[in-house]
Amino acid sequence: MDWYRIVFETIDMRSFSNLWFWIALAVLWSTTSHWVLGVPFDMVARARRGGGQAAQDLEDMTRICVNRLLFITEEAGLWITGLGAAMLTVLAVLGFVYDMEFAQALFLLALPMSGVGVLSIATAARIRRDGLSGPQLWRRLTLHRFFTQLIGMMSIFVTALWGMFQNMSAGVLG
Repeated sequence: MDWYRIVFETIDMRSFSNLWFWIALAVLWSTTSHWVLGVPFDMVARARRGGGQAAQDLEDMTRICVNRLLFITEEAGLWITGLGAAMLTVLAVLGFVYDMEFAQALFLLALPMSGVGVLSIATAARIRRDGLSGPQLWRRLTLHRFFTQLIGMMSIFVTALWGMFQNMSAGVLG
């Protein structure tokens, strides 16, 4: 009995027709839009509603996350950028030149997340540079979340279009 054949016939291993890929995509963007610079967004809503200790907790948490993100950027930013660019290039070449669907799927997850990473670094630097607190901080975090969600919506749309194209092509060619 050929176990590999049975497994591959039972479970579709192509990324864009696999339910787990779409669940992972939804969880990725849901989590990314909830954690703004490492701060859960419900803390912003609580600070906006109640002020007081909730606002102080938000400022402390934001300060810690901003300092951590900028420390990592200052210490290893060039290495992370270089390795990230190399990884994206490998995925793009494997996916779109050599037509590996799994690499295409990973590329369509990783490319927009790298954009969110750049946005996060810019937002963190602005928060530190301007010394934002109170309503100004809440607005900056809300704006960051908005742009993260915008990137996510565009990413999901492009991924869905590409996935439908791949599934239709596989149906015609396969």
